[in-house]
Amino acid sequence: MSPDDVEDAERLSDEAFTPMAEPGMFTSRSSLQQAQWRVRAGHLLGTDPAGCWVAEQDGAMLGFATSYRRDVTWFLATYAVRPDRQGAGIGKALLDAALTHSRGCLRGMLSASRDPKAFRRYRQAGFTMHPQMFLTGRVDRAAIPDVPHVREGSEGDFDLLDSLDRQRRGAAHGPDHAVLLAQNRLVVVDRPGGSGYAYLGADGRPAVVCAASRAVATTLLWEAVASAPGDELTIPHVTAANEWAVDVGLAAGLSVGTAGYLAVRAMNPPAPYLHHGALL
Repeated sequence: MSPDDVEDAERLSDEAFTPMAEPGMFTSRSSLQQAQWRVRAGHLLGTDPAGCWVAEQDGAMLGFATSYRRDVTWFLATYAVRPDRQGAGIGKALLDAALTHSRGCLRGMLSASRDPKAFRRYRQAGFTMHPQMFLTGRVDRAAIPDVPHVREGSEGDFDLLDSLDRQRRGAAHGPDHAVLLAQNRLVVVDRPGGSGYAYLGADGRPAVVCAASRAVATTLLWEAVASAPGDELTIPHVTAANEWAVDVGLAAGLSVGTAGYLAVRAMNPPAPYLHHGALL
């Protein structure tokens, strides 16, 4: 992949993922979301060029994959094939190319759609597939408790965040924190009784929640619920290992659904942890 491919890759991913969407989880991207997607892809192309690949024919992009390494864990950020060219072996070739970037890594992790063809490829590559839930609906604001000890975060917290990342998912976000901070609000709990952090989107949707304990993670997720500017909220990327997040969503009046899989290799689903769709 080259920087000139990023715009085409964004359009292709939107085209490929929208048919796989669950209600409340994914719709065609806004112009802001398109720009943020391109920033993330450009960032990964800069940090991990060997993990980013495209398939093309006669100059037209047929598919792409972006992946990256942090510490000794390999992550697949995004992977898509043009819908009318699926089933022709392009996806397997792209995933095989991206997986060359995982050599020497002890673990692997990715967030997958419900596409059965992608499921088969990930399973054949040695990943264990864990169904993901999401919670969505109208927030019952009368149910929101006091949220103590949460403060605004900054770049000065990145060392703390990386330490928590390594505890929960076995790898720091490292340079990815700068991108996450630029696109989200960072909130932090840092107390002797426990620490944690969350990146929250402008709509309150949690992009990442990572904490040393379920109690701190619960506090951070309630902050997301309380800070949502409207009455509607979606909490994505919840695995069965993170029932504390299900409990918060249900207490807030949200309904639960299922959406895709968290795929992991040589590791368990991180907990207490809600992952980012691309930066995991």
